[in-house]
Amino acid sequence: MADNGFFEQVYQMVEQIPRGRVATYGQIARLAGSPRRARYVGFALHRNPRPGVIPCHRVVFADGSLARGFAFGGEGVQRAMLEQEGVAFREDGRVDLARARWEAGV
Repeated sequence: MADNGFFEQVYQMVEQIPRGRVATYGQIARLAGSPRRARYVGFALHRNPRPGVIPCHRVVFADGSLARGFAFGGEGVQRAMLEQEGVAFREDGRVDLARARWEAGV
């Protein structure tokens, strides 16, 4: 597949997101060298070849919302995993990006 190189760059970037922090799909796309491919970041993470190693639960939408189709159990599982790491959420259910965003590439 032509995207294998991009997908591997995505995995390398996501592996660097510290515990208790999140990044956005667009942020990971920029860090992987393809700023207009945020949607492809989602495709890559949906195919996560190393669950438990690549912390795809730490990637959220630009507004801090979670992925409804989170591949490993849905939005509730993603939120629980993030809360376990100390990620702050706003009253409306979105991640508080001002407090939890990983600063790389921002």
